[in-house]
Amino acid sequence: MKTYVMTRKVKKESEYDVFVAGGGPAGSAAAICAARLGARVLLVEGTGCLGGMGTSGLVTAFDPMANGERALVGGIMQEIVETMYKRGFLAPQVTPEYWRKKYHCWTPYSAEGFKLILDEFVADAGVEVRFFTKVIDADSDSSDKSVKGALIHNIEGYSYIPAKTFIDATGDAVFAKICGARCREAGHGGEHDPMPPTLCSLCSCIDWDKYYLDKEKNQKKMIEKAILEDHFSHKDRHLPGMFRTGVHSAMLNGGHVFGMDALNNKSLSAGMVKGRQLAQEYMSFYRKYVPGFEKMEHLTTATLMGVRESRRIVGEYELNIKDYLARRQFPDQIGIFNKFVDIHVKNDSVKEYKRFCNEAWKSGRLGKGECFGIPYRILVPKGWINLWVAGRCNSSDEQVHGSIRVMPAAAMMGQAAGTAAIQAVRSGESAYGLDTVKLVSTLKENGAILS
Repeated sequence: MKTYVMTRKVKKESEYDVFVAGGGPAGSAAAICAARLGARVLLVEGTGCLGGMGTSGLVTAFDPMANGERALVGGIMQEIVETMYKRGFLAPQVTPEYWRKKYHCWTPYSAEGFKLILDEFVADAGVEVRFFTKVIDADSDSSDKSVKGALIHNIEGYSYIPAKTFIDATGDAVFAKICGARCREAGHGGEHDPMPPTLCSLCSCIDWDKYYLDKEKNQKKMIEKAILEDHFSHKDRHLPGMFRTGVHSAMLNGGHVFGMDALNNKSLSAGMVKGRQLAQEYMSFYRKYVPGFEKMEHLTTATLMGVRESRRIVGEYELNIKDYLARRQFPDQIGIFNKFVDIHVKNDSVKEYKRFCNEAWKSGRLGKGECFGIPYRILVPKGWINLWVAGRCNSSDEQVHGSIRVMPAAAMMGQAAGTAAIQAVRSGESAYGLDTVKLVSTLKENGAILS
């Protein structure tokens, strides 16, 4: 491979306590929680809003936050959902039981409302946010596993940001990879094939009353009929479906972009084009086959591809399926969760769909009242001093990752990473050697549900 050496002087800014890359649910939570504890925080986000997959990606439904008996997700995530409920930003059918008690129940919401709440939360906490800004390099030493600064780029050009601690919440472990932390990449180097992504859509003019009246023709039953009639360009039977977000609106999570590599720009670019084509197929499917959707309007596809799996760090611990099935609890756990092992189909064969159904409904599902722990150690690249990750780039195996790659779990990880970072700043502890007893105590003081 040919290389080009570029040398230039860039602006050096004043030092921050905590630098957060990525403003999705994980990064926003990390920044807010660190700032509330007194840290000087810079949060950089590549798009023009916070929320990541929950806003730019139009995945506008929070995954299950309870286990059928009680709430499992507290802290900043619970605070966000409660605030959105009070402000009328959750779907009209949603009640507090959706996130406080119900078993495997999703909480749909308004993407615009989520953006607004996150804007308010970071402002109130004193977080400095820079939109349309990407981290492109790092001043790091992989031999002593420390980071001194980050190089960012936006409309003003390049800037060097020195900081005491760094949190990678990019979802793809972009910053951790640049720093030299060891990572695993799905579909690369002998790793398993990644789950395919989906480009989500927003729709309106839906007659929900008519839809609910004719349950025999619901969306999942009618997909088989449409496939038999060659309606689609593929035979994908796995349809997460339409999530009602308003009186007459919905979010469509449908159409797997098979074979796309989220870590390859050419593949990602082609995937966006394919995703928009698939969205049109699903729009015509709903109008033709599903009652209540005859006059549906397609408002837009997302500006961010709904990537489910790409790159994960090799951490101080790798959470695995044995831990999940054993309902294991950890002394350093920063969250508890119940969601099923949700590994989407990787091709459109009948065999693969049966595999998904078996895992989702039988072998990979915890019962009501049950949960497993999410340990702090999966947020720390192995041996690193002042670097953490939060969100789907955590250290977990393929199966457990299928459970914790979602927004409520990401926010819990973000709260833990932000809290750990400011603890390390004040105590001089390393990320890998942090006093987790103190960390757990602080998280509990700030509303986390850990037992």
